[in-house]
Amino acid sequence: VWTGQKLTREEFLSSLVGMLFERNDIAFGRGKFRVRGDVVEVHPAYLDETAIRVEFFDDEVERITSIHTLTGHTIERLENHTFFPAKQFVTSGDKMKRAMVAIREEAKNQVAKFEKEGKLIEAQRLRMRTDYDLEMMAEMGFCQGIENYSRHITGRAPGERPYTLLDFFPRDFLLLVDESHATIPQIGGMYEGDKSRKTVLVDHGFRLPSALDNRPLRFEEFIQMTNQRVYVSATPGAFEVINSRPENKTFIPVKSKDEGGKSISLFDLKKARIKPSGNDEPVEAFDPTKRGTPLVVEQIIRPTGLLDPVLILRPLKGQIDETIELCRQRVERGERVLVTTLTKRTAEDLTEYLMGTGLKVRYLHSDIDAVERVEILRQLRAATFDILVGINLLREGLDLPEVSLVCILDADKEGFLRNETSMIQTAGRAARHIGGECVLFCDKITDSIQALIDVTEYRRNRQQAHNEAHGITPQSVKRALQASLHTHEYAKEAGDKLNSSLVAEDTESYDKLRVIAELEEEMREASSRLEFERAAHLRDQIKALKGDSPSLATSQQPLKYPAKKKGRGAPRGRSSK
Repeated sequence: VWTGQKLTREEFLSSLVGMLFERNDIAFGRGKFRVRGDVVEVHPAYLDETAIRVEFFDDEVERITSIHTLTGHTIERLENHTFFPAKQFVTSGDKMKRAMVAIREEAKNQVAKFEKEGKLIEAQRLRMRTDYDLEMMAEMGFCQGIENYSRHITGRAPGERPYTLLDFFPRDFLLLVDESHATIPQIGGMYEGDKSRKTVLVDHGFRLPSALDNRPLRFEEFIQMTNQRVYVSATPGAFEVINSRPENKTFIPVKSKDEGGKSISLFDLKKARIKPSGNDEPVEAFDPTKRGTPLVVEQIIRPTGLLDPVLILRPLKGQIDETIELCRQRVERGERVLVTTLTKRTAEDLTEYLMGTGLKVRYLHSDIDAVERVEILRQLRAATFDILVGINLLREGLDLPEVSLVCILDADKEGFLRNETSMIQTAGRAARHIGGECVLFCDKITDSIQALIDVTEYRRNRQQAHNEAHGITPQSVKRALQASLHTHEYAKEAGDKLNSSLVAEDTESYDKLRVIAELEEEMREASSRLEFERAAHLRDQIKALKGDSPSLATSQQPLKYPAKKKGRGAPRGRSSK
């Protein structure tokens, strides 16, 4: 729309409804609009705290402005604005009609199949669900769960891959896969998990079989759409290493475990004569296009000169008492400690026990929401507490320069939490500190522990040689402490304290009735200007004032002005006779 456009208010409202905007004059939010006379305010789904106000005069757009959704204040004057659909599931009427015919036909066949198999409940359930969705699509152009009919709406064949964000990328784009040892398995896992869930819905008549085509990409489809990939990981898996070859246009399937059920180690890949590229040969001799060249590059040299943490093996007996003593030593030096356990219950019990010994400690596991996790890690760095107990979250992505000690309890319990990848990643949390150490409590050296020892020794030797050759003195990583995510809450508390201070003065220094009357008038004016936040603050101040006086709190009549003195004239609106 643009200023001066010949467009009636009714035509504009009809267009908004056609783009799946909802009218709501009370609860104004994303994807909604409200109408006040010739003024229409629209809150697009892609804007956070900004809405668009369109004002009409007769059959013409008179003014377009952007406003703040909470206060209603004008942000800027606009000459034009383009409104996009409120939901992503928007299509033309012709496509929708063709899709509805196909959906009705599929539902008919599936219901007949259920009835033939004697599944009458499933047949009735599917019939009712599909009929309701078709009616909503016919009347509103949308229904809940419309994405499950996307195959029919987009005209795809059964089993054909869905359209994704990758379709908008050019063919020669470069994909960087961070923490590839965890990311690559998740790509195939997304499809399998989605298929498993929707198969149950289809089998019990909750969805049509075409819902299975509303899915993530299969692993081979993902590989086919990403021509250039760079895998980045401190503990790369066998798949990433073996598939890093110039002649590889698709992918080479790799089992993560051998015939004996053991995980394939990175160091076992040396048996396949796979080694890092370009380390032992001049740059001029390295040809990345040559068939069979392993495109594997090691980046283990740190500019800070820091070495991987020193590994210390301790027996299982007395591991808790020794952990407490190690923690006390680090706390006295102003450093932090990470302790990893095998179960949530153990983490919580250990935290409680350590707190009983006078240590400042907290735990971190998957039951804690994401925002609280970030706050816990921030508090650890800020020395609000000194020891963090965790399970599987103290791994990739944690940059904690203050941590100088990692204690791995029950390190010889071979499994997912104590495999080679987990051990290397967990021990690496102490690699940002110059005095970093990793203590493993075990009674035997498992294959994973041995792999950790081999990797650590190899990397320490390479870094040490580099430091000596270039005269580098190791230095701890220094990083500024990030701001708390609870800043908004703290600001709200400060605002509440300010509200309290505004009415916490000596009652003898002002006329309480007059102040209440003035505040009520300001509150009504703020509400009329849609400044609801200010109105709420004023309301709280009025309640605080009335709460100090029982007579005011129980009064049912609104008090606008203090009592008039006798003989000052009659009230407005009445005869003086």
